[in-house]
Amino acid sequence: EVQLVESGGGSVQAGGSLRLSCTGSGFSFDDFTMGWYRQAPGNECELVSSISHDGNTKYADSVKGRFTISQDNAKNTMYLQMNSLQPEDTAVYHCASDDTPIYGGTCRDNLSRRGHFWGQGTQVTVSS
Repeated sequence: EVQLVESGGGSVQAGGSLRLSCTGSGFSFDDFTMGWYRQAPGNECELVSSISHDGNTKYADSVKGRFTISQDNAKNTMYLQMNSLQPEDTAVYHCASDDTPIYGGTCRDNLSRRGHFWGQGTQVTVSS
């Protein structure tokens, strides 16, 4: 059974840090470019960051310089280190075997329609 499970979310004050993890089973991260998406209340789904199987990384302008994506292929786990968190980073963060931007709609609807592997998400709440 293919599964992706996110963890590490929580509540922090502005300026704080969190490290999200995404662990996969039933498939190999070596075969995919993996991505982190986020869904804030009332906002469209946003592709936050992605990492290719050979380590090439991309970031949304909104998180560049604050977030760092990495992965341990031996553990089939991807990470998102989030520093200098701001209230606008509050969202549900999903990992997926996908790195295609989403234009419109929710992360859940889009990721499920695309047929890629994706996780149910972890909540990040940043208070001012």
